[in-house]
Amino acid sequence: MFPIHKTCLFLFPTDREFIESRRRALKRFINLVARHPPFSEDVLLKLFLSFSGSDVQNKLRELVQGMGDEFLTCRLATQAKDFLPADIQAQFAASRELIRNIYNSFYKLRDRAERIASRAIDNASDLLIFGKELSALGSDTTPLPSWAALNNNTWGTLKQALKGLSVEFALLADKAVQQGKQEENDVVEKLNLFLDLLQSYKDLCERHEKGVLHKHQRALHKYSMMKKQMMSATVQNKEPESVEQLESRIVEQENAILTMELRNYFSLYCLHQETQLIHIYLPLTSHILGAFVNSQIQGHKEMSKVWNELKPKLSCLFVGSSNMPTPPLSPPDGNFFSN
Repeated sequence: MFPIHKTCLFLFPTDREFIESRRRALKRFINLVARHPPFSEDVLLKLFLSFSGSDVQNKLRELVQGMGDEFLTCRLATQAKDFLPADIQAQFAASRELIRNIYNSFYKLRDRAERIASRAIDNASDLLIFGKELSALGSDTTPLPSWAALNNNTWGTLKQALKGLSVEFALLADKAVQQGKQEENDVVEKLNLFLDLLQSYKDLCERHEKGVLHKHQRALHKYSMMKKQMMSATVQNKEPESVEQLESRIVEQENAILTMELRNYFSLYCLHQETQLIHIYLPLTSHILGAFVNSQIQGHKEMSKVWNELKPKLSCLFVGSSNMPTPPLSPPDGNFFSN
């Protein structure tokens, strides 16, 4: 266990909320990485999750130094094109658009789910304060003047009843907190998990376009310019040495283009696999909706039970006879005074 610094004991609420959000984000990240098919068997991940020493960074650095990139270590890298459909570019564009739309919708769902859970917790706070104010009224010891009411026992009876209601309101607040926390854990966190996965896919698409694909296009453009230079040198009858150097550079560029083309197809192959992984996670939607519906049903059911248990205790406030008047009726048409 890590030692707790003294400053950790005096964190402001915003600091605690920030640390908790980071803790949840780290937990989601580790879950996604650990469940990813290739990553789950990666030696770096195994070392990170199992190493208990203090120099884990040095150990990871040493392990990385002896490893090449995925294109060099994957046995399927140079054959990736054979596993892709002929219209892979069109399918990639369509998949990226679909994932973008799904992300936007799930982002809005997560936002609304957060607000619903937050309202439940705010409702709990209001109910607790409501109950405390009733208790404060019931515990008031201010003497009652003799001319304040027709019967001196009325206020005393009301105070006794109001004081007893605070217990039920505290229980209602507890139920509301439980519902809010349950929706945070079972609904909001699962939505965040799926959003993290979708965001990583979007980032991967962007890296593909700005990285491998962009380099491949630049290499092709450079090759085209070199071919034009070669044609110009041939027409102008330049010295053989300069022509040979240009030919050698063209051959090197052709080899570089071939490697970049293989990397481009391997990158598309990886994106194709990630697209399938996204669709494997899509049924998570039904689990999220189920958790949300069950939370609402359970929360309202439990709170309804407390409200029903609370209702009979109000009867003493509306006796209507034997020394206690019933509450005044609302005046018709908003007229409080009559001529």
